[in-house]
Amino acid sequence: MNMYFWLMICLLLFAFGDLLSVVTKARLSSVFVALMLFLVFFLLDVFPDDIIDQAGLTQIGAFASNYIVFHMGTMIELGQIKKEWRTCVMALISMVIAVVMCLAVSPFIGMQNAIATAPIINGGLVATNIISTAAQEQGLPMVAALATVVFAVQKFVGTPFASAFGLREAKEVLKDYHEDLAKGTLRPEFLQATANPEEAAKDRFWKKHEKFYTTFACIAITGVGAWLAVTLGNLIPAINASIWALLLGILTSFVGVVPDHVLDRGQASGFINAVVFSSLIPALAKIQISDLATLAFQTIVIFAAVMAGIFVIVYILPVWKIMGHRNLAFGVSVIQLLGFPANYLVVNEVANAATETPEEKAIVLNRLMPAYIISNFVSVTSLSIVVAGIAAGML
Repeated sequence: MNMYFWLMICLLLFAFGDLLSVVTKARLSSVFVALMLFLVFFLLDVFPDDIIDQAGLTQIGAFASNYIVFHMGTMIELGQIKKEWRTCVMALISMVIAVVMCLAVSPFIGMQNAIATAPIINGGLVATNIISTAAQEQGLPMVAALATVVFAVQKFVGTPFASAFGLREAKEVLKDYHEDLAKGTLRPEFLQATANPEEAAKDRFWKKHEKFYTTFACIAITGVGAWLAVTLGNLIPAINASIWALLLGILTSFVGVVPDHVLDRGQASGFINAVVFSSLIPALAKIQISDLATLAFQTIVIFAAVMAGIFVIVYILPVWKIMGHRNLAFGVSVIQLLGFPANYLVVNEVANAATETPEEKAIVLNRLMPAYIISNFVSVTSLSIVVAGIAAGML
């Protein structure tokens, strides 16, 4: 069978996962579906172990990771993060809790597994790619396999909690809103939400010269960023190239010389995401049926420990007071398990379920959306990559 056949099969499985995610409103993770299908077909010997190589994706995947990290850096708005500093602090605390809990169960799952899974709990696809690649390079196939399985399952674990506690928060904020309506005086938060003010856009360099930022120009800019990141990583080995790529993306976007969401403007983000995703698949090919029980046990132990730690420290202890709202604090803390767009979909789902009027929906969205989105930026988009870069060097 030729390259085009196996490439078609890979893309069809990715697409099938996406379709199920849309149909189930993100309750069923597209990542979980695709990865589990690959695992089943590997175990049944339907797919060759080197399907990604035969599909021609291996070489492309070698450079795609730093491209997508640079792109993610351009998505981060430093000004918005500054305004949501409480959310940033809570997201950081929850990341630390997750890392500590992973290390705490190392006697049951092994230290290398604990180190490898901590940044994946904190993050998403890019962190998983960094860890999986490092583990395979170090001759640790089962560590890479566990990392991939944890990544596939984490949205299943996090989404119900983010949704349930988001709904609780929505009910509380609507109760306050109706009390204010009865008094005839709305607090500033509600006035801002219902007024829906438009913020003036900053006059950035790239915006003034937008006609020069063509499709190829944006892809080329990303290529330059990725090359600089790798060069700096080689010059300063203590700092992983992915961390440099993230920092370069943040910096160049902040000063205005690179557009935000640069690969979206280059119409390449979807393809690059698919290639980065494909780089996780080879780890699944190394799993044997005899390994499944061990992987299942390790995965359950990791998530049980992490969720218990976050619940006790954030929800039971007074750490939630940093956010000012107990349910919102817990919801923000589990966003590291979801990532985008699951966090966005959860907020919209909660807002639609809990409200009856456009004003009520605006109130709920104003309370939940910034917190869930910024928490994702702090954990999944940025710091998880830093944690993964550090953990990769420790394997």
